[in-house]
Amino acid sequence: MSSFSDELKIVNGPPFITLSAAIETWPIAGTFTISRGSKRAAEVVVVEVSDGRYRGRGECVPYPRYGETAAGVVAAIEAVREPMSRGLDRAALQRLMPAGAARNGLDCALWDLAAKRSSQPAYALGGLPPLRPLKTVYTISLGAPEDMAQAARQAARSLLKIKLGGAGDPDRIRAIRQAVPDAELIVDANEGWSRQNLAENLAACADAGVTLVEQPLPAADDAALAEVVHPIPVCADESVHDRATLTRLKGKYEAVNIKLDKAGGLTEALALADEASRLGFTIMVGSMVSTSLAIAPATLVAQRARVVDLDGPLLLAADRPEGLRYEGSTLYPPNAALWG
Repeated sequence: MSSFSDELKIVNGPPFITLSAAIETWPIAGTFTISRGSKRAAEVVVVEVSDGRYRGRGECVPYPRYGETAAGVVAAIEAVREPMSRGLDRAALQRLMPAGAARNGLDCALWDLAAKRSSQPAYALGGLPPLRPLKTVYTISLGAPEDMAQAARQAARSLLKIKLGGAGDPDRIRAIRQAVPDAELIVDANEGWSRQNLAENLAACADAGVTLVEQPLPAADDAALAEVVHPIPVCADESVHDRATLTRLKGKYEAVNIKLDKAGGLTEALALADEASRLGFTIMVGSMVSTSLAIAPATLVAQRARVVDLDGPLLLAADRPEGLRYEGSTLYPPNAALWG
């Protein structure tokens, strides 16, 4: 793991608060491949806020799809130094910074700090019931049909997320279904399909008994989803960020994937889940490849999700020592040493 940090000093009313932002690199176990490319390490930014007695932490993952870089996220945090000196709470943060990874890291750090200061778990501060264990997907990277089928078989999980988005996707999903006839399958095309192959690929997924298909088309082509029958539910991922992006998805998607890095933190993600439910969308909660520190806040939103995709730490070569507890597909709530 490599890192660097940039110490910032802010005043959040009394007492004096120190804020730090650090870039960390965590090796992935093998290679993680989606339709947009492959990577062998997860680059994250860790944010810490401290009042000298208590410390709060948050982790975010810059998303190149939206033009984010780790250095850019650190710079965005640094840029709010002077406004923060006039006092900050989570509500003000939503107005101060746009949705995205930088705001997510800081928002989650403030939640953690508040929990430590109050000696209450974060879920209680949010007015939520105690957290329960969750069943999470396990992701199978994009590859040749036979390789993906073998990976699905070796995973030995009852809930799998299958990365598609290339030529020959019907062959991939058929091979995987033959390899794991009893597993529940979720498909994520990461914007890798087109108007021309949409119906064929959806039909192949339906024939394989797939439960849900994520983001089959580029976000700019959402309109095409209103023109075809959906044999299975279709979930927006790259097309949904915060509450402002929800209304244009009606009639095109049946579900939305809420990710803290897109929403800009736990505060907006909880509000987004409320609004999505009100509008009749099924909720999925997802994440980037990251350590348990990024996943822990998402477990609060995931309590109400139909599909939970919080397997990021399982894809790493190693997680933080105080990381989340996974037993097979079961994810247990975080302990206070990690977050919240």
